[in-house]
Amino acid sequence: MSVTDRHPLDPRGLIREAFVIEGIGVEDCRSIFFDWAMGLQPGIDPGDAARILAADYGAPDDHPMTKLLAEAQRQARGDRPSRRRAQRQVT
Repeated sequence: MSVTDRHPLDPRGLIREAFVIEGIGVEDCRSIFFDWAMGLQPGIDPGDAARILAADYGAPDDHPMTKLLAEAQRQARGDRPSRRRAQRQVT
């Protein structure tokens, strides 16, 4: 997909633009991602949309937006990061 084409799941080009901004950080990507997610049409699964966009845009593995799209896919599947909890010691 060309950089100038509009993707039906990214009609405003927010995710596409995040991939071309040099030196963009995770906080900026997070803001862009949430703006994009809030604009999704009703009935579109955000996890599926994230997966499709990552594949269609050829998202580089080390880009912060790629990591956010992957996290959206995990959240949509219900996967949660495992957290180790320290046990409380009762004295």
